[in-house]
Amino acid sequence: MRDILLIGLYSLAAGTAVGLLGAAVLRLLRGRSITVHVCVLLAITVTAVVAGVVTVARAMFLSSHDMKVVLLTVVASAVVSLGLGIVFGRRLAAAAMWAAEARDRERRMEAGRRDLVAWVSHDLRTPLAGLRAMTEALQDGVVTDPATVTEYHRRIGAETDRMTGLVDDLFELSRIHAGALRLTPTVLPLADVVSDAVAAVTPLAVGRGIRVVAAADGWPIVTGGAAELNRIVSNLLTNSVRYTPANGVIQIEAGGDTREVWFAVSDSCGGIPEEDLPRLFDVAFRGTRSRTPGGDAGGGLGLAIVRGLVEAHGGQVRAGNIAGGCRFEVRLPAA
Repeated sequence: MRDILLIGLYSLAAGTAVGLLGAAVLRLLRGRSITVHVCVLLAITVTAVVAGVVTVARAMFLSSHDMKVVLLTVVASAVVSLGLGIVFGRRLAAAAMWAAEARDRERRMEAGRRDLVAWVSHDLRTPLAGLRAMTEALQDGVVTDPATVTEYHRRIGAETDRMTGLVDDLFELSRIHAGALRLTPTVLPLADVVSDAVAAVTPLAVGRGIRVVAAADGWPIVTGGAAELNRIVSNLLTNSVRYTPANGVIQIEAGGDTREVWFAVSDSCGGIPEEDLPRLFDVAFRGTRSRTPGGDAGGGLGLAIVRGLVEAHGGQVRAGNIAGGCRFEVRLPAA
């Protein structure tokens, strides 16, 4: 009985010493990955076992041959344990990272949904109040001057178009988030897509005194949905027109190689605050209002739709500052 107690004490002492040393090592590795922590923890466990076995073996005065057999058995078990620890440690680390990213993404999406509801409520309530007031004025005969009646009709039409555009944006965004977007891939010249988008945005640009300039050559062939690609370019151009001051210039250029094609929209908006860049494509994010000429910040959905449509094509969109303005670049797989 006494020998068993001594063996237990020897093993406990050796394991405790290794455990304390291991705890200090783990404390120093607090900032490292989960995989490293799992592997170190397994190494500490195996080392504690080896230390206990060696300590007991020496106290029992085992022969050299018996000591080698014991150590070989322990080392073989240690190799298996460490191998399994590395494999499953990596899986655990990947799962933890995925879960953290999913939680962060869910939090951002929930915040975006709340902002979206707030912005849409504001954007719909204000024009609806104006429409109601003008409609009642026309119905009650309060306004009878032909010029004023014509102006009321024009403003009613403009507000209706703006609300229709907002509803269209909401519908497009809901299709993207619900996974209901179905592309009809078509091989088409990017120059034709850009030409149509430029033609559509030119009246708005001219009204603000802004020039839209497209490169004369270098336009690649792309594969994608014609309507969706047109929406991408139109939203980028509209965003640039909205933020570019009078007498500014918006430039469109493109290029590509065998793997991917790209096109970029550059403007002279004065640049985007660095703190706004990471959230630029978030739903309902409008950025700093002081950057917006006339205070028209739009619905905050255009760039979110751009990102959703670009990712649906298997591409990427990014934004950055250039001298005197900013640049939006879209990269898509080559045709």
